[in-house]
Amino acid sequence: MVAAGWPGVVPEWSREIAVASTSAADEPGTVRRWHLLDNAAQLSARGLTPAGTLLCVHGNPTWSYLWRSLLAAGSDPAHPWRVVAVDQLDMGFSERTGTFRRLADRINDLADLTDALGLDGPVVTVGHDWGGVISLGWALAHPQQLAGVVLTNTAVHQPSESGIPPALRLALHPAVHGWGTTTSDAFLRVTHSLANPPLPADVRKAYMAPYRGAGRRAGVGNFVADIPVDASHPSFPALSGVAEGLHGLKVPALMLWGPRDPIFSDRYLKDLITRLPHARVHRFEGAGHLLAEDRDIAAPAFEWLSGLGRDGGLVPEETTAGADGVPPLWGPLTELAAGAAGGDTAVAEMDAAGNVARRLSWQALEWSIAALAAGLRAAGVGRGSRVSLMVPPGADLTVALYACLRLGAVVVVADAGLGTRGLSRAVKGATPDFLIGIDRALAAAAALGWPGRRISMLDLPPASRRLLGVETSLAALARRGAGLSPELMCHASSPAPDPDADAAVLFTSGSTGPAKGVLYTHRQLAAMRDTVAETFGISSGARLVAAFAPFALLGPALGAVSVTPAMDVTAPRTLTARALADAAAAIEATVVFASPAALRNVVATRGGLGRAGLGALGRVELLLSAGAPVPEPLLADVQRLLPQASLHTPYGMTEALPVTDISLEGIREAEADAAAGTVPGAGNGVCVGRPVHGARVAVVPLAADGTAPGNQPVTEAGVTGEILVGAPHVKQAYDRLWLTQRESIRTPGWHRTGDVGHFDAAGRLWVEGRLAHIVTAPRTVVTPVGAEQAIERLDDVGLAAVVGVGPSGTQAVIAVVETVPSARKAGPASPHRAGRVRAAALEAGVNISAVLEVPAQPTDIRHNAKIDRTRLSRWASRVLAGGRPGKP
Repeated sequence: MVAAGWPGVVPEWSREIAVASTSAADEPGTVRRWHLLDNAAQLSARGLTPAGTLLCVHGNPTWSYLWRSLLAAGSDPAHPWRVVAVDQLDMGFSERTGTFRRLADRINDLADLTDALGLDGPVVTVGHDWGGVISLGWALAHPQQLAGVVLTNTAVHQPSESGIPPALRLALHPAVHGWGTTTSDAFLRVTHSLANPPLPADVRKAYMAPYRGAGRRAGVGNFVADIPVDASHPSFPALSGVAEGLHGLKVPALMLWGPRDPIFSDRYLKDLITRLPHARVHRFEGAGHLLAEDRDIAAPAFEWLSGLGRDGGLVPEETTAGADGVPPLWGPLTELAAGAAGGDTAVAEMDAAGNVARRLSWQALEWSIAALAAGLRAAGVGRGSRVSLMVPPGADLTVALYACLRLGAVVVVADAGLGTRGLSRAVKGATPDFLIGIDRALAAAAALGWPGRRISMLDLPPASRRLLGVETSLAALARRGAGLSPELMCHASSPAPDPDADAAVLFTSGSTGPAKGVLYTHRQLAAMRDTVAETFGISSGARLVAAFAPFALLGPALGAVSVTPAMDVTAPRTLTARALADAAAAIEATVVFASPAALRNVVATRGGLGRAGLGALGRVELLLSAGAPVPEPLLADVQRLLPQASLHTPYGMTEALPVTDISLEGIREAEADAAAGTVPGAGNGVCVGRPVHGARVAVVPLAADGTAPGNQPVTEAGVTGEILVGAPHVKQAYDRLWLTQRESIRTPGWHRTGDVGHFDAAGRLWVEGRLAHIVTAPRTVVTPVGAEQAIERLDDVGLAAVVGVGPSGTQAVIAVVETVPSARKAGPASPHRAGRVRAAALEAGVNISAVLEVPAQPTDIRHNAKIDRTRLSRWASRVLAGGRPGKP
């Protein structure tokens, strides 16, 4: 052994110990030689008393070297922990025993070692790959010493209905097994190739070091052969014992996961969560099987360790579920169905020709929900089941959503606008039990391997069902439920779920990184309904045209008649003035909700409106538009189309919708105050008004480096900082993103939004951009929105983006403008346009270094309005470095 040749390993960590074996694989009296990486001597030399011991167990074909970052972190005087990283027998630099050691033997071997070490509590086990099962086996056998468990990419159960991962199936094949795992080093090299980014050459060499020569790789082959592929395997009872034992494990637990793992996929994570539901879970997007190499796991692990005994994943005390006075989300719907208005229209659907294709009354909607709930329950959907809904807005989606919620299922909603890759990442991460979708969604599920039992919207021919792996349809389930007695139908959705039970996972737009699943409880969804009702006066009797899917689903909960116009809701720019007018006429609409991109196209196509269409829009009383800043000139154009409507632009996000609100008149007043300079703090951003009913808003001031490191909320005028929100309808958590959740709530009592803004002296909030998009120029911090708005006032500029290029602290401020009319190609702007853009930005106090132009800005797909500034920054860097402009 040459510990000095292992990058990241302190030589004094490496040690050997002789251990008396009690394993059935060995003869009585056998003594085995173990190799460990152990920082105990280092801690002692520094006079540090460890808080406990991390017992780290590697899998196949790695060794204790995998845990070097934990050894280094545990040696830090700030948080000393003894870290014992073992080399399992026949692996790493431990003894080659010449015996076949099965799972039960390896669990017993680990106990022999800890006895020899005299390891006492508190002990936290850490496991990866098959080392996860072994570490958990030790944990279950040592409850008095155990303080917690940490797991990274492992599994304790193989579902009987699905085969083992293809990579392991190949490795087990008789024609491949011996050569692939032992004779050659192929299995090792393939495993090492899973690292992302690739392992440095010296690290790869260190991983290979213990396995030079076929004689040292027998354990690698035996480990693979010991995988329990079915109940007939000799190690299946031991694996099942560990799996079942986890249900009773009540210590804190942490799961750190790499979702790009071809072996231990998210389905194994889901299984572990069902066994350890109290665990803290974080999925590192982009990371894979060798998570400890792909990401820093030491920092989150030690952050979690510091919370043991406080919030490190302790099992919550049992509580008695109860309604405690919180009306369920669907309360108004049920009341209307039972009342005098029961026969009136509740939900309408439009066809492409502008006609009403379908109507459901409140009574029919209530009955349809009850019937489908009964059918879904019979199919296995129950409390806690995750159901991914991939159905376009309309009556079918409304019925499916409320049926699932009544059953206590958790609905998973990921916008098709995320694109195939983003949608696939979201669905796989949420691991739904059921997937209900249209044919296109089911085809994607079959092709991309999305999890969940598949249910089609409509009845399909037998051949299509087999091809798509569809079990049944919503239509069939509704028929089945309708065939039950009224008593059984009512029983299917009674009693109402606990208000604090999970209700929905709603995915963000992904405009600032991978889309995040936002977890809501029933209480928080009901609070969102009440906030919207109180803030905007939307209640029973309102008639809503929802060109934005979430509001189409919220309509029945508000008691509002709802209709979605003929459009592709995943592409807001497809909404035309005629389609909006047809939908408004169909229900005599009083309220319209549409995104800024949808409104732009409505204004652009207003020439196609006739007298009837203008009349229908003229009866609208309230227009809401959110998702991105809405310029005053656009609202002015919309006001001419909806002359009687009060125009409002609520500010919010998937995590809290809405947060603040402002009317067109309020926007004009704020802009006038900014121009006159009469109200301190007015200007430099988009004024989004004042907090909505029940909400609190504050900021944490920015530091000179463009971060918001503090935790003290302030509301003083003119102080720019990260925006904080507090409200009953703020999310419960980020789904399976423990670190992201911890960061978002690190200011007690507040959700940190990631947006940047300030208040003016009148108490209005001005949004200046995203924290991630701040430009850190020399001696100044630039927030983008104020300068962008100034540039967009130029008559030859559409959307503008201000981005930074270069190292943090010395970034050049670059303006990227969408020209009107569209430029033929992207690249540097003409001197004339560049001069005008610089002059406009300078009026907003921003000095632009370079101006680039594009035919169209890259925007997020959901709103078609949020500019992808991160992508633009990379593109601008390439162009300014002399590269070919191409398309940003």
